[in-house]
Amino acid sequence: MNTIDIEELKKNMKLPKKVNIFDTTLRDGEQAPGIAFTVDEKIQIAQKLDKLGVDTIEIGFPTVSEGERESARKIKSLGLDAKICGLARVMKKDIDAILDSDLSYVHMFIGTSPLHRDYKLRKTKEEIINQAIEAVEYGKDHGLTVEFSAEDATRTELDYLLKVYKNVESVGADIINVPDTVGILVPSSSAELIKNLRNELKTPLSVHFHNDFGLAVANSIIAIENGANQTHCTVNGIGERGGNASLEELVVSLKIAYNLNLDIDTTQLYDLSDMVERITGIRMPPTKPIIGDNAFAHESGIHVDGILKHTATYEPISPEIVGHKRKIALGKHTGHAAIKAKLKEFNLDINDKQFNNIYKQVKSLGDKGKCITDTDLKSIAITELSTSAKEYIKLLGFNVMTGESVPATATIRLLINEEKKETSQIGVGPVDAAIGAIKSLVNETIEINLEEYRLEAVTGGTDALAETYVIVSDNEGNRATGRSTREDVIISSVSAVLNAINRLLAMRNMKNDITKVY
Repeated sequence: MNTIDIEELKKNMKLPKKVNIFDTTLRDGEQAPGIAFTVDEKIQIAQKLDKLGVDTIEIGFPTVSEGERESARKIKSLGLDAKICGLARVMKKDIDAILDSDLSYVHMFIGTSPLHRDYKLRKTKEEIINQAIEAVEYGKDHGLTVEFSAEDATRTELDYLLKVYKNVESVGADIINVPDTVGILVPSSSAELIKNLRNELKTPLSVHFHNDFGLAVANSIIAIENGANQTHCTVNGIGERGGNASLEELVVSLKIAYNLNLDIDTTQLYDLSDMVERITGIRMPPTKPIIGDNAFAHESGIHVDGILKHTATYEPISPEIVGHKRKIALGKHTGHAAIKAKLKEFNLDINDKQFNNIYKQVKSLGDKGKCITDTDLKSIAITELSTSAKEYIKLLGFNVMTGESVPATATIRLLINEEKKETSQIGVGPVDAAIGAIKSLVNETIEINLEEYRLEAVTGGTDALAETYVIVSDNEGNRATGRSTREDVIISSVSAVLNAINRLLAMRNMKNDITKVY
């Protein structure tokens, strides 16, 4: 079977030698509803972005407030390697705010589409071009690096868009940016637009694509294939409406799939994403590529078996490349290989019978919709190791009834010496009632006393497994521990007590056997 040769395909692309990453998390990302970064938060994120290796950080819109200008000054004073940029309209006061913020890089914009001309700006085509030229000249006269954006470029007539861009190019714009302001491009139209602009303009091209149709990353990549030199993006793809092109998805695609020079330390991606997620409160779905909880998680038995033999069977890249971790999730799709691998990690020596019991319990919990964590599995396994005593007394079934206005009642049915016995008891709660019923049924065989009872949730959540630990003694002074990990508190408690009782009976029988020998 022939495979696609990316190197051969790249020969037909107008790929730049170096792609610049322009991060706008602190500006366009902050425009997402509900996000408002403090100065300290902006500094933290900027430092992380710089450590990652992005080329430019757009830190905000300085003209809107003194707080924006203060954060710009503080970030600029850090002496980061990344270029620090501020946003401005094509207005003298906005550009002055950039200068007042000690910035040397301005990203200026004006709307050019018919909708923006006629409804938002109420200006003619020539008025917009003249205003853009004056702003670029003013910025250049004051020593600024100027990146110019024709807002809503993708809904602007191509001949007029070219006229705008050629005019700002003629007065010294350093970078020409193409915003897909409402995210309407598809890959084919993205390719055609950038190809046309690249053929007409000498200035480096940048793209700023929104994700309204879920195509921002794909469109950005196609733009780079056709000659764009820079791409705007945000951490986790945050931004207005559907967000922006996702930094982590873009970087990994360009660096791994295209082998482009980005100067980005991809191992920093997961930590950066996590920080932005915590600061903004915008949770990423588990299926989010690259940084989602499930990005490198495997549950299916077939997949896990393949991963254990060679990780590349079901992973395009290793999680370490982006600072993530591989997870073997346990549930109803889990196979033997995944559980055995996990138990090996825990250094637990499990025989075949014990493994089968563990496997059945994992499957049973999975069928009930429970996702079993590593902690859950370890607790189940330790319980199995500690409950290997012979079952002299077996639980056949039980039922409890409890409520606000009725006493807790438990009905227990046991098999004792091959005889079925059943009784009901009242207690201060369902667990107390169940243990009281057990004591009543086994009283003829062994008198027991519950010395210690401890119950813990193995993990968080209302569906957490319950781990019960008990110490039970008999009238001969023997003491035994019992342990159980189950999805139900009462079942876990009953199983732990019966486990301890069976251990006590095993001790008694062992003593009797020794006495017979002597």
